[in-house]
Amino acid sequence: MQEFLNKIKYINSIEDAISSLESSISISSKIKEALDFSIKAHEGQIRKSGEAYIVHPILVASITAYFSKNETMVLSALLHDVVEDTNFNIEYIKEHYGNDVAHIVDGLTKITEIKHSDLLNQDDKFIQSALTFRKMIIASTDDVRILVIKLFDRTHNLLTLDALSSSKQERIAQETLVVYAPIAHRLGMSAIKNILEDLSFYYVYPEEYKKIDDYMTTHQKRIQNTFDKFVKDITKTVDIDGIHNIQITSRIKHYYSIYLKTQRKGINIDEVLDLFAIRIITNNKLDCYNILGKIHIKYKPLIARLKDYIAIPKENGYQTIHTTIFSNTKIFEIQIRTQEMNRIAEFGVAAHWKYKNSSTNTIQPNLNWLNTLEVENENIEEFYRDTKQELFSEEIIVYSPKGAILTLPRESTAYDFAYLIHTDLGNCAVDCMINNVKKPLLTEIKSGDIIYIYSEEKIITRCSWYDMVKTTKAKKNIKILCHNKIKKIDELNGVNIVNTIFSKYRKNILINRDIKRLDKVSYSLDHLKNIKKIVQNTLKIEDGFLARFRLLSTKFKKYRFDNIILYSNFNISNVSLDHCCHPKQGDDIVAFKNNKDAIIHHKMCDNAYIMMENQKEMVFCTWSDDKYFSYNMVLSVQHIKGELARLLNHLSDNEAIILGIDFRRDQSSHVQYCTLELQIKNPNLEKVKQIVSKKAKIIDCYANIDAYK
Repeated sequence: MQEFLNKIKYINSIEDAISSLESSISISSKIKEALDFSIKAHEGQIRKSGEAYIVHPILVASITAYFSKNETMVLSALLHDVVEDTNFNIEYIKEHYGNDVAHIVDGLTKITEIKHSDLLNQDDKFIQSALTFRKMIIASTDDVRILVIKLFDRTHNLLTLDALSSSKQERIAQETLVVYAPIAHRLGMSAIKNILEDLSFYYVYPEEYKKIDDYMTTHQKRIQNTFDKFVKDITKTVDIDGIHNIQITSRIKHYYSIYLKTQRKGINIDEVLDLFAIRIITNNKLDCYNILGKIHIKYKPLIARLKDYIAIPKENGYQTIHTTIFSNTKIFEIQIRTQEMNRIAEFGVAAHWKYKNSSTNTIQPNLNWLNTLEVENENIEEFYRDTKQELFSEEIIVYSPKGAILTLPRESTAYDFAYLIHTDLGNCAVDCMINNVKKPLLTEIKSGDIIYIYSEEKIITRCSWYDMVKTTKAKKNIKILCHNKIKKIDELNGVNIVNTIFSKYRKNILINRDIKRLDKVSYSLDHLKNIKKIVQNTLKIEDGFLARFRLLSTKFKKYRFDNIILYSNFNISNVSLDHCCHPKQGDDIVAFKNNKDAIIHHKMCDNAYIMMENQKEMVFCTWSDDKYFSYNMVLSVQHIKGELARLLNHLSDNEAIILGIDFRRDQSSHVQYCTLELQIKNPNLEKVKQIVSKKAKIIDCYANIDAYK
């Protein structure tokens, strides 16, 4: 594979590109026709490197053919830039090459460079990568071949990055690391994933790449000697003569993987346990376990690192036994797999097309994840963050009580598991049992756990759990439930406010009245006034002259209590924040009328919802324009008499409102630790820290947002 790509990298003529394609696949009449057409269509177009543009599509087709002998995919690769970069349209492709090829080419055309209009007022590379990612996913949900060819397209682009400016090299390489490589991993295409990562690593982190490369160059002879000796020992151990058609190869962990491990664990290259790896390829599954037994008898294994992906395959179809052993003070990782498993591990989903006649027992990558992604989410950043989390995450294997094997991202909760089983189970889940021990639904689950979910008949909405779950499916369903509940709350709030306004005139004034968009009353005073006017006019028509005098009682009055504003036609003498939900400045709030008092609840408060359903009287409420921002802080305060009082006076002088305070002293020092929750009219976190740091040392500080949003 590496040798093939090294040749591709230095091909810059049409003749050599065609030779490469011919070496990868037999040129049928259809491929020859498409080749001639694409050469003509791209005639006169030049790449940044100075070579004819057509060299690129031909070499993308060559890479496609190397991975997949599927003629349709090779044709699509040859034609993938025709619609975007020439005067020929998709109808021409459909007419001459068929619907299947046209469908793939159309999908590839949609995954284009982000246009300026897409990035209006957005110069963030993150947004650009997120948009590219979303386009790739949307274009590929109904045909994974589009994704596969796009990966080959990006591979060739990376091989020829030298012709571009350093800024473009870095941008393309960064996008590859955060978008393309994770997709290759999820499709089971480890060969392409490793190549994409190492090629990108060279441009994104050149110094770190050089350190690893220098280490490998310096220690090359020693590494090779170590490998040769160990391979010789392993060959004797597994009795290569007793097991026919066995292959033993050695490999060093690829550069980007080494870099990630050193960064994640804070170690040097010498300390990477699986730097050296031996791969043993045999004919059947039984031989794999036979070889594993012989190795464990001869060498001491690290049991914690033994993983059997043959018995329990990864979701991307990967099957291999991993074991790590000690040999002469060195640690080696050994991978044992069959020939067919090796094809799947290297080529992933593409192996299905490359090896048409392979065994039907081969595990194919699970592509259901493509259909579970929330592609309709218009929040590009949110969609990318949530989806990328699943693509990047390592997997765990868990079990249902009946023994069904399920795969989830690492750090998933039992609540994620419930939604994986079925949406209805997640919506109605109340509790769980993990390994026969009762646990909360947000308990993080581990590989090997057996999980049972308890549920009720009613749906339970948990809006504040959105950031606590891991999977896209759980997040998507939480969001749907919350959207529906918020809409219902807004409707109840609107109905109750309007009914309260007219309660002196008639109870439940809205019965049998078709009033539109009552949900808008919750957040729009103008809409409330408009609905009030509509009802008044209707009553004047219904009840005549007498109604004009009686409706005078519906006139609004504005009440202000500190940072809360109320509008009501009743006398309000006092406002209080209910203790059950502790609403803070900036939270969405509702107000209930209790005689001359107004009781403020958080909009999502369960108690408030019950009162709304019971048609309790309500009034319109909002926060004042003097917006406060909430912050949580951990402070270090000197254990000196009056020091805490001086801090609180200082915060009061800066118009801060203290919502909560908790302090404790470290017995071994004169330092007092204080946890503080405050509100202040300043949205700038750094400026708030400057104010507080004048009287105390800040250990931690962060903005406190409404958990329900």
